[in-house]
Amino acid sequence: MKIFADTAIISEIEEVSSWGIISGVTTNPSLIAKSGISLEDAIRKIVNLVDGPISAEVAEADAESMVEEAKLYSRMHKNIVIKIPMTIEGVKAVKLLTALKIKTNVTLVFTASQALMAATAGATYVSPFMGRLDDLLQTNDAGYILLKEIKDMFKTYNFKTQIIAASIRNLEHVNQSLKAGADIATIPYKVLKEMVKHELTDKGLEIFREAAKK
Repeated sequence: MKIFADTAIISEIEEVSSWGIISGVTTNPSLIAKSGISLEDAIRKIVNLVDGPISAEVAEADAESMVEEAKLYSRMHKNIVIKIPMTIEGVKAVKLLTALKIKTNVTLVFTASQALMAATAGATYVSPFMGRLDDLLQTNDAGYILLKEIKDMFKTYNFKTQIIAASIRNLEHVNQSLKAGADIATIPYKVLKEMVKHELTDKGLEIFREAAKK
């Protein structure tokens, strides 16, 4: 499973990209707002830090308008993937962009049937939202079940669309993404930092440090 950084804050991307494990970046309007810079400026900076898929989201609109906006972003760099909302107009836009060989990431996916529509339209990626689904259903495994359903469906029907586990809130979501067989997990900075931590690791390091002193 590949690891993407789910952030648009450049300082965070600079740090995690230096670890050598980040294969791509996803952004959305909320993340761009937090970054304090425009999407265009964020893209220009991010493509110089991470050599992999960079998702840039278009505004929800009719299919033709989304396609035109997508064309502008796709011209900025070869690694740009266009993030499209899961709507009827979004599905139509994915079909049109696929014909233009522009990669797409269908976002806000909450059911296997939505993933089926996106994959049938030719989406490069679908992004099931784990955390938001868990919140809605007040469970801790609804997101995992959804990922597994989509993975099984894609395998059964030989879809090439890749699954990006999104809306990851904690380490358990990362573990569930692995268990479900997601192709990618897009992980926020806070959780990326937590992934390296374990109390036994810290205790072991302390023992080693004390031994080194002796």
